[in-house]
Amino acid sequence: MLDVIIAGGGPTGMMLAIELRLRGVDVLVLERDAEPPPFVRSLGLHVRSIEVMDQRGLLERFLEHGRRRPIRGSFAGIDKPAPTGLDTAHGYVLGIPQTLTDRLLAEHAAGAGAEIRRGRAVTGLEQDDDGVTVRLDDDATPLRARFVVGCDGGRSTVRRLLGVGFPGEPSTIDTLLGEMEATAAPDHITEVMTEVRRTEKRFGLGPSGRPGVLRVVVPARGVAEDRSVPPTFEEFKRQLRAYAGTDFGVHSPRWLSRFGDATRQAERYRVGRVFLAGDAAHVHPPMGGQGLNLGIQDSFNLGWKLAAAIAGRAPDDLLDSYESERHPVAADVLNNTRAQMLLTTDEPGPRAVRRLLARLMDFDDVNRFLTEKTTAIGVRYDLGTGHALLGRRLRDVRLKQGRLFELMRTGRGLLLDRTGRLSAYGWADRVDRVADVGDELDVPGVLLRPDGHVAWVGEDQRTLEIALARWFGA
Repeated sequence: MLDVIIAGGGPTGMMLAIELRLRGVDVLVLERDAEPPPFVRSLGLHVRSIEVMDQRGLLERFLEHGRRRPIRGSFAGIDKPAPTGLDTAHGYVLGIPQTLTDRLLAEHAAGAGAEIRRGRAVTGLEQDDDGVTVRLDDDATPLRARFVVGCDGGRSTVRRLLGVGFPGEPSTIDTLLGEMEATAAPDHITEVMTEVRRTEKRFGLGPSGRPGVLRVVVPARGVAEDRSVPPTFEEFKRQLRAYAGTDFGVHSPRWLSRFGDATRQAERYRVGRVFLAGDAAHVHPPMGGQGLNLGIQDSFNLGWKLAAAIAGRAPDDLLDSYESERHPVAADVLNNTRAQMLLTTDEPGPRAVRRLLARLMDFDDVNRFLTEKTTAIGVRYDLGTGHALLGRRLRDVRLKQGRLFELMRTGRGLLLDRTGRLSAYGWADRVDRVADVGDELDVPGVLLRPDGHVAWVGEDQRTLEIALARWFGA
C-alpha cells in the first residue's frame, strides 16, 4: 500500500509531493495529461510563495529562471507605489511563466523520489478504515493508498467522486488568452494598449517569455457554452479589432484558450482519507494573480500534517486543521477577486467606487493592507488569542546561526529561545531548538510549525509544552 496518491501534477500536486518526500513519505502522482500543457496561465510568484520556496531551498533555481520585479500597490488594476514597511525579506514579485514553475517543481519532486505517472486519470475512489482504493482509466489493477489528495483542477474528478458540493457563481464574462506573433511595431502596440486599458483592464499585449511571441489578453464576446472548447484565432482577431480598432497583424498562434470569472469553493476540503487542494478546492477570477500561489500554499499547509499522520505522530484533530485554516483563506481570496472584477467594469457605480478606492490607496495603511492580501503575507490562522504574532508566519529574520528560512529546510518545527531556559526535549525528534538567537527577534520564545506559522509565543515552559503536544503530538 502506498502512503499517498496525488491526483494532479500541476504546481499544487508537485508542491505537495515535495513536502511529503521531504519527510520520507511514499508518493505517487497521477497526471491525466500525457504532456505538460504548453499554455501559460500564471506569470509569477507572490511574496508568500517566494518565501515558501526559500524555506525549502528551492528559491535559487527559481531566481535563475525568473525575473525579480518591484512590488507595486495594485488592486483591481489600480497602480500605486509599493507600500512601506512590508513584513518580508523578499520585497519583490518573481516573474516566471507557469510552464517553468511546473517543470522546476516536477523536477524537484522526481529528484526527491516521488513517482510521477503521466497520462493516467483517476476514475474511481472507494475508501475504508485502512485506506483508499483508486481506479484508473486503463482498467488496470486498482491502487491502494493510505490517503488521496485531489489536486486535479477546477473540474476535479476527485471532488465529483466524493460528492462534495462546489457552490458559487458561474462565469458571466469570458476572456480570451493566447500566444501569437504580430506585425505591428512595438511602439504602436504600446500606444494603443495604453489607451484601451484606460477603460478596459482585461486587455493587454505583452512579452510571453518566447522571442517574438506576444501574450494576448482580450475580452470575449459572450460566455462559451462548452468551456473545454478553445476559441478560434478568428475570434481573437475580431475581438482585438472591436476593442482596439486593429488586430495588430497577429499571426502564427502558439496556443489559444479562454478563462471566465466563475467563483466557487468546495463545501469540504476533507472526506475521510481524501483531501482537496488548489483549484479542486476553489476557483476564482485571476485578478491579482493569486490562484497558483494559493494552491502552492494549500500544499505547504497540508504536507507536514499528512506526513505526521502517516508517521503516527499527529494529534487527533491535526488533519482537520487543514480545512479549518485554509478554507477561510480561500474564501477571503474569492471575496477580494469578486471585488476586483466588479471594479474593472465600466458601470457608473463601480467606476465611482474605483475612483474612491484609488484615493484611499494613497494612504499607506490601506495600500499595505491590500498588498498583504494579494501577496498572502497577511494570512493569520486562528490559533487562539494572545500575541500579535500568533497564527502568522514569521518573516525571514537573521539569527546568529544564520537566516531563519535556511534553518527551516529540514521541514521540522523550530523553537527560538532567547531566554536560554526553554526546552523541546520530549519532541527533539520533531522540533529543533535554537538558543542565543540575536536581537532581531524581540520576544522571549517562539514556536514555529513546519510551515513557518507561529504556534506559541512566550516564556512559560508549561504553556510551551501544551503547544508542542497540540501541533507535534505526544
